[in-house]
Amino acid sequence: MSGRTMGPVDTIWLNMDRPDNLMVIDSLMLLDGPVDWDRVRDVLQRRLVDRYPVFRQHPVRPPNPVAMPRWEDDADFDLERHVVPVTLERADDETLGAYVDSQTSRSFDREHPLWECHFIDGGPGGSVIYLRIHHAIADGIALISVLVSLTDSEAGADLAEAAGDAVPVPPRGIPAGSPVSGLVQDAARLTRSAGATAAGLTKAAAEAALELPKHLGPHAVVDALTLAGRTGRVAGKLLLTAPPRGPLTGHPRTRKRAAWSTAFPLRDVKRVGRASGATVNDVLLGAVAGALRTYQIEHGAKPSDLTTMVPVNVRDLSKPLPPELGNEFALVFFNYPCEVPGPLERVAESHRRMEEIKSSPEASVTFGLIGAIGRSGKEMERLLVEFFADKAVGVTTNVPGPRERRYIAGNGLASVLAWVPGSGHQTLGVSIVTYADEVRVGFKVDASRIPDPEALVEAFESEVDTLSRVAAAVRQPH
Repeated sequence: MSGRTMGPVDTIWLNMDRPDNLMVIDSLMLLDGPVDWDRVRDVLQRRLVDRYPVFRQHPVRPPNPVAMPRWEDDADFDLERHVVPVTLERADDETLGAYVDSQTSRSFDREHPLWECHFIDGGPGGSVIYLRIHHAIADGIALISVLVSLTDSEAGADLAEAAGDAVPVPPRGIPAGSPVSGLVQDAARLTRSAGATAAGLTKAAAEAALELPKHLGPHAVVDALTLAGRTGRVAGKLLLTAPPRGPLTGHPRTRKRAAWSTAFPLRDVKRVGRASGATVNDVLLGAVAGALRTYQIEHGAKPSDLTTMVPVNVRDLSKPLPPELGNEFALVFFNYPCEVPGPLERVAESHRRMEEIKSSPEASVTFGLIGAIGRSGKEMERLLVEFFADKAVGVTTNVPGPRERRYIAGNGLASVLAWVPGSGHQTLGVSIVTYADEVRVGFKVDASRIPDPEALVEAFESEVDTLSRVAAAVRQPH
């Protein structure tokens, strides 16, 4: 039997499972027409199980409290244990959503690998692949690449591969040309270099205090003090932030609900961005802020800004994913501008707040913090993670998929959806997914606090429509 020691960040997500918030990432791949499931099984075996060992391994507790757990081969591994055949009674979003709701609170058997794939017949427009994967296996950026690796640019490519006539290329981190790839790459580069920069400036400040005339000029001191001030503001943000009381916050319970928007053209989002001087990411965050504002008002509350945790990829996106996958990300805290009354103004404020985050050391601070927490022992780890998780209402991810249409086992991939897990007392997850130049947003909520996620979807779609109409009315520069 072979295995490997689990990394500190993977350990965090393994240990953070609790009945009211499981650390499971859910995703849907909606396909055109009925599917040959035997063909899909072959793809799963070759491109998931054979390529990434963690999909045939299970976690093993360490022999003592200070050691890390391990991934060990499942001696009794059987792909069929991880495949769940399902037939829905009706081929509509409501029935599919009810099925997803019924699964989101089911935990995995830790004696076997922490994932499962549901083969669903009778989904909207055809068949559906529903994947549930534990966060300890990988982060969202890695998993979207794993999902992409199951697909092909041509309908028959999987058969050519099975016959030995073609060799698939392992996927890279984020598809080239993604509307948010530049943002993520900049954030990753900033995070990787920020630790070294901070260490250098701190050392420079110490030397300056001892022998300023010999070693440093005034600019080095200013740089060091500026960084120290920004780091202090980040620390205050992490320590003092707390979600306001309202219809979207509170103590979660076990039952979750998932809902999703219709697909809308990415070009509409870009048009809004040009009209407001914002990025695609800023526009979508502003639209979600508008939906959260509407929901608060409709439920009798005064609109309050709501803080969400946003994962920031720190992988080297120029390299293929490693076979062990794992988690490589930092977290930043973004404050949805729900108190801002105007749609374009919310987008502009989202842009301002994101630019402020990108110019601060927040990502590097949290990246180091996550690694340190993962080495602190299970009980301390739980306390620390919940302390910081409780500063936010939930998690927001923006995951870019392929820009071109893809196929899986010969069937066209019509759409992709995903939902992120929460931790601590978080009640609201928001997942933005782009695919084939379209955008969908999924909401995963605690049913006891937010029993009607459809209202969030409706408010979000209304906000996107309003932004598109306002942007169209704004004269564009020639």
